[in-house]
Amino acid sequence: MIESKTRHSRLNITTRDIALIGIMIAIIEAVKMSLSFIPGVELVSLLFVMCTLFFREKMVYVLPAFYLTEGVLYGFGLWWFMYIYVWAILVFIVYLFRKKQSVWLFSTILGIFGLLFGLLCSPVYIATNGIEFAVSWWLKGIRVDVIHGISNFVLCMVLFNPLNRVIKMIK
Repeated sequence: MIESKTRHSRLNITTRDIALIGIMIAIIEAVKMSLSFIPGVELVSLLFVMCTLFFREKMVYVLPAFYLTEGVLYGFGLWWFMYIYVWAILVFIVYLFRKKQSVWLFSTILGIFGLLFGLLCSPVYIATNGIEFAVSWWLKGIRVDVIHGISNFVLCMVLFNPLNRVIKMIK
């Protein structure tokens, strides 16, 4: 329900929430495009951590908006189906630890997420091309997954607290 201020449901969404979600999706897409030339380095994961800490249960609106935006911008290929569950897994894990507010915890989660990103994406290839293809695809991308894990960890260590301060100011 838009503009509802009742306390019985955390999924009520206000006009302000809709505007903030739109702004966050735009920021995520801009940052994603600006770093796309560096294999394995991205800020989408960290921004999803921050969005989850900020929007909490309202991520049920943010994720579909992100998925739809990605599909419209880049096409609805196999990778798109991977995104549906991979980003949901990250958001769910962060949501479980939302009260911790620990840069070390979230940096570790993001490091592991980056290391496992290719493995997490491989079930789609198992379903479409078989297990041999999925394993070979995953093994071929391990170098990028290592870069992804390390960069996620470092970027979170450096940017978590500044982003947290900015989001608290916005909130």
